[in-house]
Amino acid sequence: MYLCAWKAGFVESIWTEQIELPKRDSLLQDITTEALVIGAGMAGVLAAYFLQEHGIKTVVLEADRVGSGQSKNTTAKVTSQHGLVYQKLVKKYGERKAALYAQANKEAIGCYKKVIEERKIQCDFESLPAYVYSAKKKENLLEEVKLASAFGIKAHFVEQAQLPFEHVGAVCFEGQAQFHPIKFLKEISSFLTIYEKTKVYKVKGHVAYTEHAKVWADYIVFATHYPIVNVPGFYFMRQHQERSYILALSGADRLNGMYYSEDVDGISLRDYKGFLLMGGGGHRTGEYKKNCGYGFLRQKAEQYYPGCEERYHWSAQDCMTHDDFPFIGKYSIYRPYWFVASGFKKWGMTTSILAAKLICDEICGKENSYRKLFSPQRCYPQATGKFCKDMGESVKGLGKGVYRLVGEKPRCSHMGCALEWNPQEKSWDCPCHGSRFDKEGQLIDNPAKKDLKNKG
Repeated sequence: MYLCAWKAGFVESIWTEQIELPKRDSLLQDITTEALVIGAGMAGVLAAYFLQEHGIKTVVLEADRVGSGQSKNTTAKVTSQHGLVYQKLVKKYGERKAALYAQANKEAIGCYKKVIEERKIQCDFESLPAYVYSAKKKENLLEEVKLASAFGIKAHFVEQAQLPFEHVGAVCFEGQAQFHPIKFLKEISSFLTIYEKTKVYKVKGHVAYTEHAKVWADYIVFATHYPIVNVPGFYFMRQHQERSYILALSGADRLNGMYYSEDVDGISLRDYKGFLLMGGGGHRTGEYKKNCGYGFLRQKAEQYYPGCEERYHWSAQDCMTHDDFPFIGKYSIYRPYWFVASGFKKWGMTTSILAAKLICDEICGKENSYRKLFSPQRCYPQATGKFCKDMGESVKGLGKGVYRLVGEKPRCSHMGCALEWNPQEKSWDCPCHGSRFDKEGQLIDNPAKKDLKNKG
């Protein structure tokens, strides 16, 4: 079995079944290195891999185990098809930025293929088409085909996709991929120096502080899913987190590709070795709704795939930026030797390798065509509306935290927001910035770095 210590009551994903990752030692003495990567998920491991390939001595620190965070909870699609993203980007930011986004994600697919072939990694990597479908507006699908094709992506419209429910059509992106993320991480991390069970509590200048040791580094890369240092950077003001849910069903017919719904109440689908992975039912972290989560997916499974058996279920968390672009690059102008990879939205696997390459190029002094597009120092006025909405949610949560009476709901150890109970996952979730804690108050998801003092 997967050798990650997992808290009782939380469900493992299909990716962690029957996969053994070797245990790594904890860091117990001070060390010095050229580059330090904090976080051994897909983005962190790949960043370390590319840096080492360029001759830069690199160390990775992981609070738990390799791949034990969001990387094990993905649906593991590698695709430039991110919903109807290109018409949205064109409308907000123009064709040039939309085309750059398309090219970056297209290159990410090729980069995975290259690494897998060079290292002969057995990770069930399959080249398949990716479809985005809708039950509502055909015109939007046709527009996406037009724009994607103009940006160099092989795309076409299909009237009828392999779906067991009514839809008006789908956009097919050719040459996309899916894989097994933990099998990939197991192989690629074998080339690296990684310390597990080594949580970073503080970073000052060129020094990262853990419980038992300090690390001095010329460059520090924060690949912790959500940035764990509030100032500088202020990432807690620039994105929020959302939950999403997945069921693995046995007994369904094999799909001819990967499917994603543009509709709010839609479901995403992909295969893995006899299992149908169905995703959906998402919501903002800390804002639990009745018609969401596992209940929503089980209703869809019963409706569209009667007779199929649920074999696994798990959930994921995504950082959602205000302007639809991830944060990749320098953490802050005040820390030019710090770098960050965050805000991947729903496309963590594709963006992880994109981020790893870009950060490696920045540290190595190489020009990268996508540096400005994904720079964390960018400022797009078009994102003001989402910024104001998120700030409103944070103020509301902080206000609840301040006025809570003793014995009521607990407050987040990150910034004191009042936590909300998630009845499906039996966890305390923060509606401000997305930190999560189990019912005993143990930390599950950052940006918080500490357990709760008491569970309320």
